Amino acid sequence: MSEVKGITLTPRAVEMAKRKLADADTPVEGFRLGVKGGGCSGYYYVYDFAKKIRPQKDLVFEFDGLKVVVDNRSIEFLQGAVLDWEQSLMSYGFKWKNPNATGDCGCGESFEVG
Repeated sequence: MSEVKGITLTPRAVEMAKRKLADADTPVEGFRLGVKGGGCSGYYYVYDFAKKIRPQKDLVFEFDGLKVVVDNRSIEFLQGAVLDWEQSLMSYGFKWKNPNATGDCGCGESFEVG
């Protein structure tokens, strides 16, 4: 696993993010991770293409050749978190293991902090 600034990505998460970037229709700067207010538990995780890097707002990390962009507000919610890629018979996708979350919804896409 690779860790930068308290965020960890598993090798499988890095591999799948690289695949998603390779499939992008337009040029991108990297893979954007973040947290936004909303969802059924208060906050939800964001996965997107970073079409541009905002020097005053974004932090840029490198994980095994993958450029990851995180805005400076989201980083506090992701400190100590591990991003993995999970695949089962019923679903697949990125999955956070986040020690900052005090609860989450049943689908695991949104979380709350205490």
